[in-house]
Amino acid sequence: QVQLVESGGGLVQPGGSLRLSCAASGFTFSTYAMKWYRQAPEKERELVATISSTGATPTYADSVKGRFTISRDNGKNTVYLQMNSLKPEDTAVYYCNATKLWPVRNYWGQGTQVTVSS
Repeated sequence: QVQLVESGGGLVQPGGSLRLSCAASGFTFSTYAMKWYRQAPEKERELVATISSTGATPTYADSVKGRFTISRDNGKNTVYLQMNSLKPEDTAVYYCNATKLWPVRNYWGQGTQVTVSS
């Protein structure tokens, strides 16, 4: 059974940091690209960061570039999102996603809430 379980969300003050984790099971984690998305209230889901199966060439949305870092540990089947210098506009539910082009596969976690507020 495929599972993606996010953790690490919570309430943080502006300028603070959080580290999200996503633990994967039920599929060959090391062969999937991993992504973090977020969705704020009344907004569309937004791609935040992507990391390839080997961990090379991470990419980021312009809104988080220089503040967020995506990483993965294939030995632990886990992907991380380190979020620094958080802003109120980063408030959203953050989702972990696993994707593969062939065969086509796309898995989602249940999401973790991040709230940035003073």
